[in-house]
Amino acid sequence: MSPVGDLGSDSNKLSHIEAAEKNAPRHYSTDLTTDDGGHILDANQLGAESEGVQTTPDKKIILIPQPSGDPNDPLNWSSLKKHTILLVVTVTAFLPDFGSSMGIVALLPQAMQWDKPQNTIQHNLVGNLFCLGAGGLFTVFLSAYFGRLPVLLSFTSMALGTSAWCGAATSFNSYLAARILNGFFSTVAQAGGLMFIQDIFFFHEHPRKINIWSSGVIVSPYVGPLFTAFIIYKEPWPNTFWVNTGFSALCWLLVVSLMDETIYNRKLPPDQQPVPRSRLLRLIGVEQWRSRHLRQTFFQALMRPLIAISKLPVLLCTVYYFLNFAWVIGVNATISIWLTTFYKFTPYNLGFFYFAPIIGSLLGAVLGHWLHDLVGDYYMRRHSNHIEPEARLIIIWLASPLMAVSILVLGFAIQHTYHYMVIAVFFAGQVMGIMIATVALDAYLLDAYPEGSGEVGAWITVGRAMGGFMATYIEINWVLKSGPLVALGAQTGITAAASLIILVLGLFGKRIRKAQGRMKFAMETGY
Repeated sequence: MSPVGDLGSDSNKLSHIEAAEKNAPRHYSTDLTTDDGGHILDANQLGAESEGVQTTPDKKIILIPQPSGDPNDPLNWSSLKKHTILLVVTVTAFLPDFGSSMGIVALLPQAMQWDKPQNTIQHNLVGNLFCLGAGGLFTVFLSAYFGRLPVLLSFTSMALGTSAWCGAATSFNSYLAARILNGFFSTVAQAGGLMFIQDIFFFHEHPRKINIWSSGVIVSPYVGPLFTAFIIYKEPWPNTFWVNTGFSALCWLLVVSLMDETIYNRKLPPDQQPVPRSRLLRLIGVEQWRSRHLRQTFFQALMRPLIAISKLPVLLCTVYYFLNFAWVIGVNATISIWLTTFYKFTPYNLGFFYFAPIIGSLLGAVLGHWLHDLVGDYYMRRHSNHIEPEARLIIIWLASPLMAVSILVLGFAIQHTYHYMVIAVFFAGQVMGIMIATVALDAYLLDAYPEGSGEVGAWITVGRAMGGFMATYIEINWVLKSGPLVALGAQTGITAAASLIILVLGLFGKRIRKAQGRMKFAMETGY
């Protein structure tokens, strides 16, 4: 057993990492996973070559990656422990956009209290959204060096404190600072969700687990305004952030009581893996700090997000998500103004209206539970039981038209003051589309670059946050200047044009990935 203490200099650390890479075991045959990221899942297809290959209990599906013989390997954990971790990550991933979106409805009484225009008050949301993206990049590189669990705990602790600061703020500048910091720290499970899923679940399980985690991410921007609308109907607006503080405290308690460290360097053989001894020491990062020389140096961890975005499929998916999620946030950020101005909604009415996008996101999650696997199974039947990462993108050809049509109808409905139920139905349609597209993009990038699970997830979060940042900043002025139909008509065109990115990836993604190669990291957590 290798010692888990500090070896001292970076050169010593590097020599151990290089030795581990050289002697690293192959967990599965290259016949199961090709150099370009394709996979064979059907155990029957291997025939005589299947001896020693681990499968699901029914002997039908090959386990990728092949779990090691180490009982501490997260892939060998019980189903109960794995799904408990998934639940905690999903609930915590609900936190950032839940708190962020509370400011959408709260800006109305805030503008009155602080005697500032709504556009000025909305700067708190812009800053919050920007930091959701920035915080995600810090999350993944810090997690790669210090471990997943201590970063999750420290960021969740800061999210709890800054949420309380939002509720206690007595001036706009104080509130603005609290909102910006809260965005940075609360994003930890949203940006890092994919790395937890990659750490503990097998390849064939990924779409459904991503679908569960994404449900918490996508539904949260609509539950926040729903709560806020009902609260400010009777209570002062700071009470909305005390609700968020209570939810942040719940997330903190779940992390402290139920989470465990999931990082596992698959370049190391089982007899060189650090032995977990104390959950308390793992929670505060002491054990991970002692074994950091077995993973990578700080500089290597810092470079991981930059290596990830250098891969063209990661960049293109980030741009696609930026161009689509922008208008999801744009509509959500201004819907309260439209409904109170054109339809004379009260905060109480607004609260009920937000059930529409919640239903849309839940419908997208329910459909996705089966659709993503059905599309994958169909692809494998057409390709000799072999699946490529690009197969995950097929379903976006359903999601993109759904989003484009929904945005266009919303433009007509608001321009001509159609019945508010038309707005509700197509608002839900837009959210359903982004829910399906989110899971597809995450599954594609996780299949293509499993070694960079945290990094690709963080860049998708950057696309999401930057889209929201841009749309929130321009949406109100754009609609007021050009009219809802012109503004949302242009957004429809952008959404449709963004589909060309998916076309490029579908046609050339495999060749691009093969030409650029995999992400080469000192620590290997993928397959």
